[in-house]
Amino acid sequence: MSFDVFIAGIGGQGTILLSNIIGEACVIEGRSVRGAETHGMAQRGGSVECQVRIDQEFGAHIAPGEADLMISFDLLETARHSHYMKKEGVIVTNNEYVLPTSVFVQDLPDPGRELLLSACTTKTVLSIDAKTLAEQAGTILTQNVVLLGAASRFIPLQESSLREAVARKVPEKSKEMNLSAFDLGQRATEN
Repeated sequence: MSFDVFIAGIGGQGTILLSNIIGEACVIEGRSVRGAETHGMAQRGGSVECQVRIDQEFGAHIAPGEADLMISFDLLETARHSHYMKKEGVIVTNNEYVLPTSVFVQDLPDPGRELLLSACTTKTVLSIDAKTLAEQAGTILTQNVVLLGAASRFIPLQESSLREAVARKVPEKSKEMNLSAFDLGQRATEN
């Protein structure tokens, strides 16, 4: 039986890097892993989604209603992809969102955080301020690893494997900041 992780974000937020870190942690533990990514217009701020299936032998795509965990960089993307979640699944999401250009240009109403969170149908939704925590770690570019740290207690991988995968996948010059970001994210969801 696989453990399915759906990662949602916007181009440039580090969604694919986060997927690669989780995959690397699986390799470290000798676990089977399958992954898929969709990033079409991501270079222009478009939606990016990655699917990671831990202990899956066949197929990289998660069916709607089957994801155990969602890690989301943006509340709008959380709402957009929440149909992938199991009812008993867990969502770990950043508490910020970026209004799409089309909404801004057409002067359409901002949906607001509460409406976006109410679109999530899972039992557990943890919303954290990943930007502030990443700034504490040294740079907002570590928000993806903050979210990984926050979600780490739900992922069936050892913390040491996740930390080693972070160290392997991020640039050497930012390794300590990213490990600090992981720790700050972990502490954000300890309660």
